[in-house]
Amino acid sequence: MREITTQKPSARRASSAPYKPYKPARNVATTTEARESQLMALAYDLAEDQLRNKTASAQVITHFLKLATEKERLEREKLENENQLLIAKKKSIEAADRMEALYANALAVFSSKYEWQGDDTGSEV
Repeated sequence: MREITTQKPSARRASSAPYKPYKPARNVATTTEARESQLMALAYDLAEDQLRNKTASAQVITHFLKLATEKERLEREKLENENQLLIAKKKSIEAADRMEALYANALAVFSSKYEWQGDDTGSEV
């Protein structure tokens, strides 16, 4: 029978490769939205590694500097508010449609239950 030994990995490698934190393997996404999110996360991880290793291109640096500006924050906030406004408008239209259906239903019920009992001469007096 063979003896099993366990060895602890060394804290640092002897090579000159830069230290990389442990990143668990990601599962393959099953939807398009999940795949997009996964790819965005990978791109951010790569950009972060490049920034830490001082190998990032000018475009990467400029991109993240732009994201940190007050103007960008205000633009994101404006987009969020516009999205909320659109959602409120959609709910208002849906509520108006429901009210219209309720009024039509109520008129149908009243007209069938309380038919006009006037005379045939056309005068209502």
